[in-house]
This record gives sequence, C-alpha cells and structure tokens, in this order.
Amino acid sequence: MYVKDHMTREPVTITKDVKISKAVDIMSKGHFHRLPIVDDSGKLVGLVTGGLVTEKSGANATSLSIYELNYLLSKTKVEDIMLTDVKTIKENVFIEEAAQKMIDEGISVLPVIDDENHVVGIITEKDIFQAFTDVLGYKHQGTRFVFQCDDTPGFFVGIARLLAENDANMEAFAVYHTKERGTECVVKATGAISVENMVTILKDAGYKLNDVTQTTKFGTTKTFDL
Repeated sequence: MYVKDHMTREPVTITKDVKISKAVDIMSKGHFHRLPIVDDSGKLVGLVTGGLVTEKSGANATSLSIYELNYLLSKTKVEDIMLTDVKTIKENVFIEEAAQKMIDEGISVLPVIDDENHVVGIITEKDIFQAFTDVLGYKHQGTRFVFQCDDTPGFFVGIARLLAENDANMEAFAVYHTKERGTECVVKATGAISVENMVTILKDAGYKLNDVTQTTKFGTTKTFDL
C-alpha cells in the first residue's frame, strides 16, 4: 500500500497571514485538527495544529480574560505560532514508511508533497490505523483464523490449499511476531463451509489455531472455543 492510497487529497490549506481565530474556526467546522500552511503558489511553508494553538494560548490564559484571549487570537497571524520545520512524505512511498516516520519523529501527521514542495495531500495516524484494519479485513464479513506459524516449508501454501479445497476464499493475510507466542499469521476467509467444519479440517491437517473469530455482515463478532 502506498501513502497515496490512504491520504486525504487536496486538503484544506491556509496562508500564513490568516488569523489564528480563523484557523481554529476552519478546523472546528471541518472536524480536523491540522492545517498545512502554504504560500501563494501552494508550496508548504508551515503547519498549525489545534494542540499548538492550545499550547500557545494557554501561556496567556491565566493573565488574560476570555474576551482578551479571543481578541488576541483574532489579531494574531498563524505565522507567529506555526511550525516551520515540518516533516513531510511523498505520495508514492509505502505507507509503512509514513508510519515509521511518525514513530521516529513523535508526530501524528505528515503533509504529502510533490517534488516542488506543493501540498498534494495529508496523512494522519488515523489513516494509518485505518490502513492497518483494512489489511487485516477487520470490518469485513468473514472468519479470522490466527495460526501459530513455524518454519515448515509450504506452511502457508498448505493453508491456502485447504481453504480452496473447501470453497473458502482467502480475503486477507498477514504475518507478525510476538514476544510471548512467537510468530503468528492471520488469515481472513469467506465461504459457504461452516466455521466449525473448517476448524476441524485445519486441526486435522496439523495446524495450531490460537484464535478464530467470525464477523457477520452486520459487523458483530463471535469467537469460537478451540
């Protein structure tokens, strides 16, 4: 998956001469918390966030009345508080790179720019979380089988073969490593065969299942005893 597949395209942007109160109003009405700041040609020059506004205004909150604080925000430009050392990402890189960059930098948003520094999108930690659930097919109808993996040649091929032989389709697949349980793999499958029968077939073939959870078309889940 690439950044471009999950980013918000053509995000709302503002110029640095916009007043802070206006920026807050834009974020409030748009139900988002970050605003890329661009110059007249659309090139990124900064970033303002709801948290940054709160942080900067909070320093004056004890000495100013609400009226005075609102007045100050209506007169102060975003260029006076904006972040200028903004971490960015390109749209054609893997989304994992965006996730790792957020982790390394301790941030939750990355403006997406082109080769000329024009803002073409924005990706947030929420977008990363959504991509993660999409990969695992979390909200999609079907059954999630969690296997204990080993290094046996053909391990994954065998799972796919058993599913296919029983008219079940593999909708999603992922492998991850844990400290306590070692390596596990998740397979999201759909098909007419009952979950109970599929579990029996997989166990009889020698596969160890750590969890089996079914998601219905209504979004409800059911976990099966193993």
